[in-house]
Amino acid sequence: MKETKTASASPEARAALHEMMAAFEAFKGANDARLDEIEKKASADTLLEEKVARIDQAVAGAQARLDRALSEGRRPMVEGGVAPSTASRSPSPFHGEEKSAWDGYMKSGQSYGLELKAGLSSASNSAGYVVPPETERAIERRLMAGSPMREIATVRTVGSGVFRKPVSTAGVTAGWVAETAARPETDPATLSLLEFSSADLYACPAATQSLLDDALIDLDEWLAAEVEDAFAAQETAAFVNGDGVNKPKGFLAYATASEGTQTWGQIGTVASGAAGAFASASPVDKLIDLIYAPKAQYRPNGRFVMNRRTVSAVRKFKDADGNYVWSPATRPGETASLLGYPVTEIETMPDVAANSLSIAFGDFARGYLIVDRAGVRVLRDPYSAKPYVLFYTTKRVGGGVQNFDAIKLMKFAAT
Repeated sequence: MKETKTASASPEARAALHEMMAAFEAFKGANDARLDEIEKKASADTLLEEKVARIDQAVAGAQARLDRALSEGRRPMVEGGVAPSTASRSPSPFHGEEKSAWDGYMKSGQSYGLELKAGLSSASNSAGYVVPPETERAIERRLMAGSPMREIATVRTVGSGVFRKPVSTAGVTAGWVAETAARPETDPATLSLLEFSSADLYACPAATQSLLDDALIDLDEWLAAEVEDAFAAQETAAFVNGDGVNKPKGFLAYATASEGTQTWGQIGTVASGAAGAFASASPVDKLIDLIYAPKAQYRPNGRFVMNRRTVSAVRKFKDADGNYVWSPATRPGETASLLGYPVTEIETMPDVAANSLSIAFGDFARGYLIVDRAGVRVLRDPYSAKPYVLFYTTKRVGGGVQNFDAIKLMKFAAT
């Protein structure tokens, strides 16, 4: 088996980085001129406002291109420099009876030697043949590169449909005593049991028989590439807003309470200082309050999560010394930062609106758990969409908050 390794920064990534940094410098110049006009005339010229908006869109576009280039670069490279996106032109590096049986099933429907997973009920859609480990790893590698939540959360592979995790909501008590004094019994830890159920995530890519018969096509990478975008988009939406019914429970779906008043099972919130907007005076102060809402142990690996429209708003903010609080990445592999903490853009985060929870901050690796049920299933269907062959691909995924102290939210309200 050939060794796989991660690719270094590509020329596209370096070009996108230079483009984004140049665009941000232009943005700072135009925005400074806009702020000077507001300070002198109490309002900015309409043409200048439009110029700032255009450059801001250019910065956002350059950041998106950089993110895409870095995502491509994070996908494993096959030894010899062949990326997965181009590996489909080379024969598959995997061999063995299981892989041969899998290729035979994909190309002709021959199922000898494959493990069949049947649905548990007549209403279940989980029937199909279990893919070989190589194919499953190819799908998971691509999901890790394409899903922003998988990059920042903890991902765990389990062998059952429900993962149960006991957590301590109140630690063991301790006390000081004299050398010969009695040792009274201390209160034990309070435990809570969290359950993370896996739900079916499916996609149905199609191929022609001619494509399947092509000896140069790596069917593992073809299938992984076909389901990548569909799986990543559905997963990310569920990890943020999912209600937990036949899907993961998103971190915005849990009960919230003002920071300092929340109980276990609730996520603390910090008010932005204005209804449906940032505070008109010193909006950066509220972002600092959000940073210091988690306890100290969660801040070293803390990060902001918001969508690109919210990023566009905070990009204009300055601190008390007149420095921009948002900074672009300066080297390939890094991300943009806000007040020194990395920013992860997730489009399914809500826009700024009345009482919206549009900004999250915290240690997502300790705060959110993604559960992958081992095994990906594929059911070949050459009949429903002739002349195309459909591949009904199913993966079981769950997720939810595992530490309610590690993630805090900004609520866009006055109090």
